[in-house]
Amino acid sequence: MKKYFRFEELGTNYRNEIIGGLTTFLAMAYILVVNPMTLSLETVEGLPDFMYMDKGSVFTATAIAAAIGSILMGVLAKYPIALAPGMGLNAFFAYTVVLEFGIPWQVALTGVFVAGVIFILLSLSGIRETIINAIPAELKFAVGAGIGLFITFVGLQNSKILVSNPNVIVGLGDLTDPNVLLTIFGLVVTVVMMVKGIKGGIFYGMLITAVVGMIFSLVPIPKAIVGHVPSMAPTFGAALEPIFNDPSSLLTAQFLIVVLTFLFVNFFDTAGTLISVANQAGLMKEGKLPRAGKALLADAIATTAGAVAGTSTTTSYVESTAGVAAGARSGFAAVVTGVLLLLSLFFFPLLSVVTSYVTAPALIVVGVLMVSSLGNIEWTKFEIAVPAFFVIIAMPLTYSIATGIAIGFIFYPITMAVAGRIKEVHPIMYGLWVIFLGYFIFL
Repeated sequence: MKKYFRFEELGTNYRNEIIGGLTTFLAMAYILVVNPMTLSLETVEGLPDFMYMDKGSVFTATAIAAAIGSILMGVLAKYPIALAPGMGLNAFFAYTVVLEFGIPWQVALTGVFVAGVIFILLSLSGIRETIINAIPAELKFAVGAGIGLFITFVGLQNSKILVSNPNVIVGLGDLTDPNVLLTIFGLVVTVVMMVKGIKGGIFYGMLITAVVGMIFSLVPIPKAIVGHVPSMAPTFGAALEPIFNDPSSLLTAQFLIVVLTFLFVNFFDTAGTLISVANQAGLMKEGKLPRAGKALLADAIATTAGAVAGTSTTTSYVESTAGVAAGARSGFAAVVTGVLLLLSLFFFPLLSVVTSYVTAPALIVVGVLMVSSLGNIEWTKFEIAVPAFFVIIAMPLTYSIATGIAIGFIFYPITMAVAGRIKEVHPIMYGLWVIFLGYFIFL
């Protein structure tokens, strides 16, 4: 085992790897709660029953997809990087694809599945790296920041800190409401722990908020801690149903946009995370990432398996940096995280204490982490600033990740051409320009 994971070469041991894997698990454990709540659209009232995904089934699918991805990453690529359904991608799935587009969640899962299969083919062929390199860095950073703002907006809305206002569209909610105060308390606690550098601060923040909510009767007390693993029957295999039963439902411009968006966003989620974590762990070789193909393949297989199980796109988690900071250097740490994710399946009863007011601080803080990429954009160059800004601002204001990406990608070739930098635009960007222009024409 030590030889396979190259412990001696990396200067690590079982203790460091186990502690690192545990730290990564604690840092990302919030997804086991937030993802089921997001995909089930639990906080949205008045929708037809067929639009709601089963929360228990999504919980099980989330844990299994994350475990498969993390273990594959550890065994195949030997990196201390964990995977799970991505924040931002799950918001796009629920709030844009299902809620805005009105696409059934089964078809949305098919979109994730198709994207996963394409990921596998692109990863095996090496094309995936080529496409990633074709997108300008500024737009990659803008997409991450825009999704961060979108997630924060969702958290503020779910907690009713922000509410609908007929005069100014969005306004401040009732800050004297006990539930709103609970969210504010949770936000303060989480921020304090993150500033102090406490590993797993987001997870602990949710835990403390839930306990305080139970003390003040704002959160229901769970009837049990350990229980049966929720059945995946409501979602398992649903991604394949449209392919065999109604393939015509997939021949639409909307479905194409869904697949392309899952492809695009996960491209940069994974690439950015792999580079940042590997660099922190000292695993980069001459500026390149060894075994990048295997890492991308692990991500692609996890996405496909997750879609069949019943969850949105699975991607590499930047919270893995917490595990690296705690000593993780090899893929054994990712395997440890994967095993812990499987064990978490037996603690589903605890989800009853995690209401939208408890999870909102996590969403808001994750948004803060994601907008850190703003500093990498050349704001002094107007031809870069305009498309990047439109990507970022359009996502929360239109309540659509796809719309934000489309607007920014349409403006980029235009501003670059006017600035006399047309030769710097990769041909692939013109193909994307046509695709996203069609997005507005047909939708």
